Amino acid sequence: MIELTTLPNGLRIVTERMPSLASASIGIWVQAGGRHERLEQNGIAHFLEHMAFKGTKTRSALAIAEAIEDVGGYINAYTSREATAYYARVLGADVGLALDVIADIVLNPVFDTREIEVERHVILQEIGQTLDTPDDIIFDWLQEAAYPDQAIGRTILGPAGNIERFGRADLAQFVSEHYGPDQMILSAAGAVDHAEVVKQAEDLFGHLSAIGKREVQKAAWSGHERREIKDLEQVHFALAFEGPSYQDADLYTAQVYATALGGGMSSRLFQKIREERGLCYSIFAQAGAYDDTGMVTIYAGTSGEEVADLCGLTVDELKRAAEDMTEAEVARARSQMKAGMLMGLESPSSRAERMARTLAIWGRVPGLDEVSTRIDAVSMEAVRDYAGRMLSQDRTALALYGPAQGAPDFAGLRRRLAA
Repeated sequence: MIELTTLPNGLRIVTERMPSLASASIGIWVQAGGRHERLEQNGIAHFLEHMAFKGTKTRSALAIAEAIEDVGGYINAYTSREATAYYARVLGADVGLALDVIADIVLNPVFDTREIEVERHVILQEIGQTLDTPDDIIFDWLQEAAYPDQAIGRTILGPAGNIERFGRADLAQFVSEHYGPDQMILSAAGAVDHAEVVKQAEDLFGHLSAIGKREVQKAAWSGHERREIKDLEQVHFALAFEGPSYQDADLYTAQVYATALGGGMSSRLFQKIREERGLCYSIFAQAGAYDDTGMVTIYAGTSGEEVADLCGLTVDELKRAAEDMTEAEVARARSQMKAGMLMGLESPSSRAERMARTLAIWGRVPGLDEVSTRIDAVSMEAVRDYAGRMLSQDRTALALYGPAQGAPDFAGLRRRLAA
Protein backbone atom coordinates (compact mmCIF):
# COMPACT_ATOMS: atom_id res chain seq x y z
CA MET A 1 0.00 0.00 0.00
CA ILE A 2 1.24 3.47 -0.91
CA GLU A 3 1.05 6.05 1.88
CA LEU A 4 1.62 9.80 1.53
CA THR A 5 2.21 12.44 4.19
CA THR A 6 3.00 16.12 3.65
CA LEU A 7 4.75 18.04 6.43
CA PRO A 8 3.67 21.63 7.23
CA ASN A 9 6.76 22.95 5.42
CA GLY A 10 5.81 21.14 2.20
CA LEU A 11 8.10 18.09 2.34
CA ARG A 12 6.24 15.15 0.84
CA ILE A 13 6.91 11.66 2.20
CA VAL A 14 5.69 8.72 0.16
CA THR A 15 6.29 5.06 1.00
CA GLU A 16 5.24 1.64 -0.19
CA ARG A 17 5.70 -1.36 2.04
CA MET A 18 6.62 -4.57 0.16
CA PRO A 19 6.11 -7.31 2.78
CA SER A 20 8.07 -10.00 0.94
CA LEU A 21 11.30 -7.97 0.89
CA ALA A 22 14.09 -7.79 3.45
CA SER A 23 15.63 -4.69 1.86
CA ALA A 24 14.48 -1.16 1.14
CA SER A 25 15.32 1.76 -1.09
CA ILE A 26 15.03 5.28 0.29
CA GLY A 27 15.98 8.63 -1.15
CA ILE A 28 15.39 12.33 -1.57
CA TRP A 29 14.32 13.67 -4.97
CA VAL A 30 14.94 17.42 -5.27
CA GLN A 31 13.02 19.27 -7.97
CA ALA A 32 16.17 20.96 -9.19
CA GLY A 33 17.96 19.76 -12.30
CA GLY A 34 19.59 21.05 -15.45
CA ARG A 35 16.63 23.13 -16.61
CA HIS A 36 16.54 25.00 -13.30
CA GLU A 37 19.97 26.49 -14.00
CA ARG A 38 20.63 29.92 -15.45
CA LEU A 39 23.08 30.04 -18.35
CA GLU A 40 26.01 30.91 -16.11
CA GLN A 41 25.01 28.07 -13.76
CA ASN A 42 24.87 25.32 -16.40
CA GLY A 43 26.40 22.22 -14.84
CA ILE A 44 26.03 23.35 -11.20
CA ALA A 45 23.24 20.88 -10.30
CA HIS A 46 25.43 17.96 -11.37
CA PHE A 47 28.50 19.47 -9.65
CA LEU A 48 26.44 19.77 -6.46
CA GLU A 49 25.42 16.11 -6.72
CA HIS A 50 29.11 15.17 -6.78
CA MET A 51 29.94 17.40 -3.82
CA ALA A 52 27.20 15.92 -1.63
CA PHE A 53 29.37 12.85 -1.08
CA LYS A 54 32.53 14.82 -0.26
CA GLY A 55 31.81 15.56 3.37
CA THR A 56 29.30 17.13 5.76
CA LYS A 57 29.57 18.95 9.07
CA THR A 58 29.67 15.60 10.90
CA ARG A 59 30.91 13.06 8.33
CA SER A 60 33.94 12.90 6.06
CA ALA A 61 33.64 11.54 2.53
CA LEU A 62 35.01 8.21 3.77
CA ALA A 63 32.61 8.17 6.73
CA ILE A 64 29.65 8.64 4.38
CA ALA A 65 30.67 5.65 2.30
CA GLU A 66 31.54 3.52 5.33
CA ALA A 67 28.26 4.27 7.11
CA ILE A 68 26.29 2.64 4.30
CA GLU A 69 28.75 -0.03 3.21
CA ASP A 70 29.41 -1.21 6.79
CA VAL A 71 25.82 -2.51 6.77
CA GLY A 72 26.10 -3.97 3.27
CA GLY A 73 24.19 -1.25 1.47
CA TYR A 74 25.02 1.17 -1.32
CA ILE A 75 24.43 4.86 -1.89
CA ASN A 76 24.32 6.83 -5.11
CA ALA A 77 22.86 9.88 -6.87
CA TYR A 78 21.99 11.21 -10.31
CA THR A 79 21.05 14.48 -11.96
CA SER A 80 18.45 14.81 -14.71
CA ARG A 81 17.02 17.86 -16.43
CA GLU A 82 14.17 18.16 -13.92
CA ALA A 83 15.46 16.61 -10.68
CA THR A 84 18.45 15.52 -8.62
CA ALA A 85 18.15 12.29 -6.61
CA TYR A 86 20.13 10.98 -3.64
CA TYR A 87 19.24 7.42 -2.65
CA ALA A 88 20.41 4.29 -0.85
CA ARG A 89 19.54 0.59 -0.79
CA VAL A 90 19.86 -1.14 2.59
CA LEU A 91 18.31 -3.88 4.69
CA GLY A 92 15.08 -2.99 6.44
CA ALA A 93 16.76 -2.65 9.82
CA ASP A 94 19.06 0.05 8.44
CA VAL A 95 16.47 2.34 6.83
CA GLY A 96 16.87 4.86 9.66
CA LEU A 97 20.62 4.97 9.17
CA ALA A 98 20.25 5.44 5.40
CA LEU A 99 17.80 8.31 5.82
CA ASP A 100 20.09 9.97 8.37
CA VAL A 101 23.03 9.80 5.95
CA ILE A 102 21.00 11.05 2.98
CA ALA A 103 19.56 13.94 5.00
CA ASP A 104 23.09 14.79 6.15
CA ILE A 105 24.56 14.97 2.64
CA VAL A 106 21.60 16.96 1.31
CA LEU A 107 21.30 19.44 4.18
CA ASN A 108 24.82 19.76 5.59
CA PRO A 109 27.46 19.68 2.83
CA VAL A 110 30.61 21.61 3.77
CA PHE A 111 31.87 22.26 0.24
CA ASP A 112 35.49 21.95 1.28
CA THR A 113 37.65 23.90 -1.19
CA ARG A 114 40.16 21.07 -1.60
CA GLU A 115 37.37 18.60 -2.37
CA ILE A 116 35.86 21.06 -4.85
CA GLU A 117 39.14 21.04 -6.77
CA VAL A 118 39.21 17.24 -6.78
CA GLU A 119 35.63 16.94 -8.07
CA ARG A 120 36.23 19.70 -10.59
CA HIS A 121 38.91 17.50 -12.15
CA VAL A 122 36.66 14.41 -11.95
CA ILE A 123 33.80 16.19 -13.76
CA LEU A 124 36.12 17.52 -16.45
CA GLN A 125 37.23 13.93 -16.98
CA GLU A 126 33.58 12.90 -17.18
CA ILE A 127 32.93 15.55 -19.84
CA GLY A 128 35.93 14.30 -21.80
CA GLN A 129 34.70 10.73 -21.57
CA THR A 130 31.27 11.74 -22.84
CA LEU A 131 32.81 13.55 -25.81
CA ASP A 132 34.69 10.33 -26.60
CA THR A 133 31.46 8.29 -26.50
CA PRO A 134 29.52 9.06 -29.69
CA ASP A 135 26.33 7.24 -28.71
CA ASP A 136 26.20 9.40 -25.55
CA ILE A 137 27.11 12.81 -26.92
CA ILE A 138 24.76 12.47 -29.89
CA PHE A 139 21.76 12.80 -27.57
CA ASP A 140 23.13 15.94 -25.92
CA TRP A 141 23.59 17.45 -29.37
CA LEU A 142 20.10 16.38 -30.41
CA GLN A 143 18.63 18.01 -27.30
CA GLU A 144 20.50 21.21 -28.08
CA ALA A 145 19.33 21.12 -31.70
CA ALA A 146 15.71 20.73 -30.59
CA TYR A 147 15.81 23.43 -27.89
CA PRO A 148 18.63 25.85 -28.77
CA ASP A 149 19.55 28.64 -26.34
CA GLN A 150 17.28 27.25 -23.62
CA ALA A 151 17.93 25.66 -20.26
CA ILE A 152 16.21 22.43 -21.31
CA GLY A 153 18.50 22.17 -24.33
CA ARG A 154 21.78 22.47 -22.44
CA THR A 155 23.82 19.51 -21.25
CA ILE A 156 23.50 18.29 -17.69
CA LEU A 157 27.30 18.16 -17.30
CA GLY A 158 27.65 21.76 -18.45
CA PRO A 159 30.51 23.30 -20.43
CA ALA A 160 34.08 22.88 -19.25
CA GLY A 161 34.42 26.65 -18.84
CA ASN A 162 31.69 26.71 -16.20
CA ILE A 163 33.10 23.72 -14.35
CA GLU A 164 36.52 25.35 -14.23
CA ARG A 165 35.20 28.46 -12.43
CA PHE A 166 32.50 27.14 -10.06
CA GLY A 167 33.36 27.73 -6.41
CA ARG A 168 31.88 27.29 -2.97
CA ALA A 169 29.66 30.35 -3.26
CA ASP A 170 28.12 29.10 -6.52
CA LEU A 171 27.21 25.76 -4.95
CA ALA A 172 25.78 27.38 -1.82
CA GLN A 173 23.70 29.77 -3.91
CA PHE A 174 22.10 26.97 -5.93
CA VAL A 175 21.25 25.14 -2.70
CA SER A 176 19.64 28.24 -1.21
CA GLU A 177 17.62 28.80 -4.38
CA HIS A 178 16.29 25.26 -4.83
CA TYR A 179 16.89 22.91 -1.89
CA GLY A 180 13.85 23.80 0.20
CA PRO A 181 11.65 21.13 1.82
CA ASP A 182 8.72 22.08 -0.42
CA GLN A 183 10.91 21.21 -3.44
CA MET A 184 11.82 17.76 -2.05
CA ILE A 185 10.14 14.36 -2.07
CA LEU A 186 11.25 11.64 0.33
CA SER A 187 10.39 8.30 -1.24
CA ALA A 188 10.94 4.79 0.15
CA ALA A 189 9.87 1.30 -0.86
CA GLY A 190 10.44 -2.21 0.43
CA ALA A 191 10.86 -3.15 4.08
CA VAL A 192 9.77 0.24 5.39
CA ASP A 193 7.32 1.51 7.98
CA HIS A 194 5.58 4.72 6.93
CA ALA A 195 5.02 6.07 10.44
CA GLU A 196 8.67 5.55 11.38
CA VAL A 197 9.92 7.23 8.21
CA VAL A 198 7.58 10.20 8.77
CA LYS A 199 8.70 10.58 12.39
CA GLN A 200 12.37 10.59 11.44
CA ALA A 201 11.72 12.95 8.53
CA GLU A 202 10.01 15.39 10.91
CA ASP A 203 13.10 15.33 13.13
CA LEU A 204 15.51 15.81 10.21
CA PHE A 205 13.59 18.20 7.95
CA GLY A 206 10.77 19.66 10.06
CA HIS A 207 12.75 22.75 11.11
CA LEU A 208 13.27 23.89 7.52
CA SER A 209 11.22 26.66 5.95
CA ALA A 210 9.54 26.45 2.56
CA ILE A 211 11.23 28.49 -0.17
CA GLY A 212 8.56 28.50 -2.88
CA LYS A 213 8.80 27.15 -6.39
CA ARG A 214 10.99 29.04 -8.85
CA GLU A 215 9.70 29.36 -12.38
CA VAL A 216 11.68 27.60 -15.07
CA GLN A 217 12.12 28.75 -18.64
CA LYS A 218 9.30 27.29 -20.72
CA ALA A 219 10.41 24.90 -23.44
CA ALA A 220 10.03 26.20 -27.00
CA TRP A 221 10.79 23.69 -29.75
CA SER A 222 12.96 25.23 -32.45
CA GLY A 223 14.39 22.24 -34.23
CA HIS A 224 17.71 22.52 -36.03
CA GLU A 225 20.46 20.24 -37.28
CA ARG A 226 23.85 19.54 -35.71
CA ARG A 227 26.27 17.69 -37.95
CA GLU A 228 29.78 16.88 -36.72
CA ILE A 229 32.03 15.28 -39.33
CA LYS A 230 34.66 13.04 -37.79
CA ASP A 231 36.65 10.01 -38.88
CA LEU A 232 34.81 7.35 -36.88
CA GLU A 233 33.86 3.78 -37.73
CA GLN A 234 30.17 4.70 -37.86
CA VAL A 235 27.80 7.58 -38.40
CA HIS A 236 25.61 8.11 -35.35
CA PHE A 237 22.18 9.29 -36.48
CA ALA A 238 19.54 10.74 -34.16
CA LEU A 239 16.27 12.21 -35.36
CA ALA A 240 13.67 13.74 -33.05
CA PHE A 241 10.13 15.08 -33.22
CA GLU A 242 8.42 17.17 -30.59
CA GLY A 243 6.31 14.83 -28.48
CA PRO A 244 3.70 15.19 -25.75
CA SER A 245 4.50 16.39 -22.25
CA TYR A 246 3.58 14.53 -19.10
CA GLN A 247 0.43 16.64 -18.99
CA ASP A 248 -0.65 15.82 -22.56
CA ALA A 249 -3.49 13.44 -23.39
CA ASP A 250 -1.29 11.90 -26.13
CA LEU A 251 1.39 10.77 -23.65
CA TYR A 252 0.59 7.04 -23.72
CA THR A 253 -0.26 7.10 -27.43
CA ALA A 254 3.21 8.44 -28.23
CA GLN A 255 4.83 5.78 -26.05
CA VAL A 256 2.87 2.97 -27.71
CA TYR A 257 3.75 4.41 -31.12
CA ALA A 258 7.48 4.62 -30.33
CA THR A 259 7.48 1.07 -28.96
CA ALA A 260 5.80 -0.30 -32.08
CA LEU A 261 8.11 1.71 -34.29
CA GLY A 262 11.42 0.82 -32.65
CA GLY A 263 11.01 -0.67 -29.20
CA GLY A 264 12.30 -4.19 -29.77
CA MET A 265 13.42 -6.87 -32.19
CA SER A 266 9.91 -7.21 -33.66
CA SER A 267 9.53 -3.47 -34.25
CA ARG A 268 9.23 -1.93 -37.69
CA LEU A 269 12.58 -0.16 -37.74
CA PHE A 270 14.50 -3.17 -36.42
CA GLN A 271 12.90 -5.55 -38.89
CA LYS A 272 13.12 -3.33 -41.96
CA ILE A 273 16.50 -1.66 -41.47
CA ARG A 274 18.52 -4.22 -39.54
CA GLU A 275 16.96 -7.60 -40.30
CA GLU A 276 15.95 -7.08 -43.94
CA ARG A 277 18.63 -4.65 -45.11
CA GLY A 278 21.47 -5.14 -42.60
CA LEU A 279 22.18 -1.41 -42.53
CA CYS A 280 22.92 -1.20 -38.81
CA TYR A 281 23.57 -3.14 -35.64
CA SER A 282 21.57 -0.91 -33.31
CA ILE A 283 18.38 1.01 -34.05
CA PHE A 284 15.58 2.05 -31.71
CA ALA A 285 12.84 4.59 -31.05
CA GLN A 286 11.70 6.01 -27.73
CA ALA A 287 9.30 8.63 -26.39
CA GLY A 288 10.49 10.80 -23.52
CA ALA A 289 8.55 13.50 -21.70
CA TYR A 290 9.09 16.57 -19.55
CA ASP A 291 6.66 18.77 -17.65
CA ASP A 292 5.88 20.95 -20.68
CA THR A 293 7.26 19.18 -23.75
CA GLY A 294 8.52 15.85 -24.99
CA MET A 295 10.60 14.12 -27.66
CA VAL A 296 10.09 11.10 -29.87
CA THR A 297 13.60 9.99 -30.82
CA ILE A 298 14.99 7.55 -33.38
CA TYR A 299 18.64 6.50 -33.12
CA ALA A 300 20.83 4.29 -35.29
CA GLY A 301 24.49 3.75 -36.08
CA THR A 302 25.62 2.85 -39.59
CA SER A 303 28.54 3.22 -41.99
CA GLY A 304 29.24 6.39 -43.92
CA GLU A 305 28.47 4.57 -47.17
CA GLU A 306 25.02 3.49 -45.99
CA VAL A 307 23.83 6.48 -43.96
CA ALA A 308 21.82 7.91 -46.88
CA ASP A 309 19.93 4.64 -47.30
CA LEU A 310 19.32 4.40 -43.56
CA CYS A 311 17.96 7.95 -43.40
CA GLY A 312 15.67 7.37 -46.36
CA LEU A 313 14.30 4.08 -45.07
CA THR A 314 13.73 5.55 -41.62
CA VAL A 315 11.69 8.41 -43.08
CA ASP A 316 9.71 5.98 -45.23
CA GLU A 317 8.87 3.81 -42.21
CA LEU A 318 7.77 6.85 -40.23
CA LYS A 319 5.40 7.84 -43.02
CA ARG A 320 4.15 4.31 -43.52
CA ALA A 321 3.34 3.94 -39.81
CA ALA A 322 0.79 6.73 -40.15
CA GLU A 323 -1.00 4.75 -42.84
CA ASP A 324 -0.79 1.03 -42.07
CA MET A 325 0.20 0.43 -38.45
CA THR A 326 -1.63 -2.79 -37.62
CA GLU A 327 -3.69 -3.83 -34.63
CA ALA A 328 -1.23 -6.67 -33.99
CA GLU A 329 1.70 -4.22 -33.79
CA VAL A 330 -0.18 -1.92 -31.42
CA ALA A 331 -1.30 -4.84 -29.22
CA ARG A 332 2.30 -6.11 -29.05
CA ALA A 333 3.55 -2.64 -28.08
CA ARG A 334 0.92 -2.32 -25.36
CA SER A 335 1.98 -5.70 -23.95
CA GLN A 336 5.65 -4.73 -24.05
CA MET A 337 4.96 -1.51 -22.16
CA LYS A 338 2.86 -3.15 -19.46
CA ALA A 339 5.24 -6.06 -18.98
CA GLY A 340 8.24 -3.73 -18.87
CA MET A 341 6.53 -1.57 -16.26
CA LEU A 342 5.62 -4.51 -14.04
CA MET A 343 8.97 -6.27 -14.39
CA GLY A 344 10.81 -3.07 -13.56
CA LEU A 345 8.74 -2.52 -10.44
CA GLU A 346 9.85 -5.80 -8.90
CA SER A 347 12.74 -3.72 -7.50
CA PRO A 348 12.19 -1.42 -4.49
CA SER A 349 14.55 1.11 -6.06
CA SER A 350 12.36 1.33 -9.16
CA ARG A 351 9.23 1.68 -7.04
CA ALA A 352 10.73 4.45 -4.92
CA GLU A 353 11.81 6.31 -8.04
CA ARG A 354 8.43 5.87 -9.72
CA MET A 355 6.60 7.23 -6.69
CA ALA A 356 8.86 10.28 -6.46
CA ARG A 357 8.68 10.96 -10.18
CA THR A 358 4.91 10.65 -10.55
CA LEU A 359 4.26 12.61 -7.38
CA ALA A 360 6.39 15.44 -8.76
CA ILE A 361 4.58 15.33 -12.11
CA TRP A 362 0.95 14.84 -11.13
CA GLY A 363 0.84 15.42 -7.38
CA ARG A 364 -0.22 11.80 -6.84
CA VAL A 365 0.95 8.26 -7.55
CA PRO A 366 -1.28 6.57 -10.15
CA GLY A 367 -2.05 2.93 -9.44
CA LEU A 368 -0.62 0.30 -11.75
CA ASP A 369 -4.14 -0.70 -12.78
CA GLU A 370 -4.83 2.88 -13.83
CA VAL A 371 -1.68 3.04 -15.94
CA SER A 372 -2.42 -0.35 -17.53
CA THR A 373 -5.94 0.83 -18.37
CA ARG A 374 -4.61 3.96 -20.05
CA ILE A 375 -2.12 1.91 -22.07
CA ASP A 376 -4.86 -0.54 -23.10
CA ALA A 377 -7.05 2.37 -24.20
CA VAL A 378 -4.56 3.31 -26.95
CA SER A 379 -6.09 2.05 -30.20
CA MET A 380 -4.60 1.38 -33.61
CA GLU A 381 -6.54 4.34 -34.97
CA ALA A 382 -5.12 6.62 -32.26
CA VAL A 383 -1.56 5.52 -33.05
CA ARG A 384 -2.01 6.11 -36.78
CA ASP A 385 -3.57 9.50 -36.13
CA TYR A 386 -0.76 10.47 -33.76
CA ALA A 387 1.91 9.35 -36.26
CA GLY A 388 0.31 11.49 -38.96
CA ARG A 389 -0.01 14.56 -36.75
CA MET A 390 3.58 14.22 -35.57
CA LEU A 391 4.86 14.35 -39.15
CA SER A 392 2.51 17.14 -40.26
CA GLN A 393 3.64 19.48 -37.46
CA ASP A 394 7.12 19.67 -39.06
CA ARG A 395 8.81 19.87 -35.66
CA THR A 396 12.00 17.93 -36.18
CA ALA A 397 15.61 18.02 -35.02
CA LEU A 398 18.60 16.09 -36.32
CA ALA A 399 22.06 15.20 -35.00
CA LEU A 400 24.76 13.37 -36.96
CA TYR A 401 28.26 12.45 -35.79
CA GLY A 402 30.94 10.64 -37.73
CA PRO A 403 31.68 10.23 -41.48
CA ALA A 404 28.31 11.78 -42.34
CA GLN A 405 29.24 13.50 -45.60
CA GLY A 406 26.79 11.29 -47.50
CA ALA A 407 23.80 11.94 -45.25
CA PRO A 408 20.95 14.02 -46.71
CA ASP A 409 20.82 17.61 -45.54
CA PHE A 410 18.27 18.63 -42.95
CA ALA A 411 16.07 20.51 -45.39
CA GLY A 412 15.99 17.53 -47.75
CA LEU A 413 15.06 15.19 -44.90
CA ARG A 414 12.23 17.45 -43.87
CA ARG A 415 10.97 17.67 -47.44
CA ARG A 416 10.95 13.88 -47.69
CA LEU A 417 9.00 13.66 -44.45
CA ALA A 418 6.43 16.14 -45.73
CA ALA A 419 6.09 14.64 -49.24
